[in-house]
Amino acid sequence: MSRLNYIVTYDIANPKRLRKVFKACKDYGLHLQLSVFECDLSAAEKIDFESRLRRLIDREEDQVLFIALGSSESRGERVITALGQSYYKVDLPCFVA
Repeated sequence: MSRLNYIVTYDIANPKRLRKVFKACKDYGLHLQLSVFECDLSAAEKIDFESRLRRLIDREEDQVLFIALGSSESRGERVITALGQSYYKVDLPCFVA
């Protein structure tokens, strides 16, 4: 089964929906930064994930982007570089003020 690697990022207008989208993304991927996740998904998992997100978001106010990075098998080692603050693995809960 072929798997693709995605960067999933979102902009959610409502704090309650934001928390739900954050939790959904944690179920499917690795939390990289605030509203950014790296997800390694099969075609079926992507369909399930998108379906779950569609039920959570308001299509008029919110946005979720899936950025395809290509095949997981040929991806190689992940290399993340940062400008400004250093990159570090984020695994904190989502807080909304």
